[in-house]
Amino acid sequence: MSGRGLAQLSVRAVSKVFAGRNGIAEVPALTGVNLEIRSGEFLVLLGPSGCGKSTLLNLLAGFTRPTSGAVLHDGEEIGAPDKRRTVVFQEYALFPWKTVQQNVEFGLKAQGLPRREREDIAREWLSVVRLSGFEDRYPHEISGGMKQRAAIARAIAPDPEVLLMDEPFGALDAQTRVLLQEEVARISSETGKTIVFVTHSIDEAVFLGDRIVVMSSRPGRVRETHEVNLPRPRVPGVRVEKTYRELVEMLWTSLRPEWQTETGAATGTA
Repeated sequence: MSGRGLAQLSVRAVSKVFAGRNGIAEVPALTGVNLEIRSGEFLVLLGPSGCGKSTLLNLLAGFTRPTSGAVLHDGEEIGAPDKRRTVVFQEYALFPWKTVQQNVEFGLKAQGLPRREREDIAREWLSVVRLSGFEDRYPHEISGGMKQRAAIARAIAPDPEVLLMDEPFGALDAQTRVLLQEEVARISSETGKTIVFVTHSIDEAVFLGDRIVVMSSRPGRVRETHEVNLPRPRVPGVRVEKTYRELVEMLWTSLRPEWQTETGAATGTA
């Protein structure tokens, strides 16, 4: 187990190339990525669409392996998914035939916990994410924001060391997104878990992160990193603080050329 503040996840000279299809050339997604993620840190991967953020998260999860280089968890190479790391996806990924309670119990059942124990743990986490009273609802009976809260509870209930979050609020409306940012900030402060969070929202990155890693356009690489010197727990009022606004503006200025290039390429104007 890593001590708080020590490197828990390490990405060392990692490159990832995807095979082309139908004779199309190979697609380099990442090149020469080096990154150390500290135990207990909330690290945000920020960058334009297609810059390899999700690819890097998948490597950390063990869903795929690098073409070259190594990804390590507490010094051991990651070669497959592991119960020490759980993932929250953008599209909720709840089982539609299971109730909210049963969805949260899923990972606990896989660990072999007795029924009463997993029921108690699931109810505890549903309370943490403010879903008490909705235990017996099915996913189609609750809102998108509530589904994502349930997905977060399911990911964190088995007590993983690392929580990996892949643009988990991208499909939500603006108001729900802000509310869930505040929920995740609160849970992060209360649990002290290591969190790696993928987003292309600068405001979201600054509100949530202890450190922001800015990635370049494809092939993705670490372009710059920024420490977020704001107090925890993060509360809504932090968004109007001078330090917060200055960092948002600095990141926007830094990323503007990347996003302009991306938009131009998508519209054929680049």
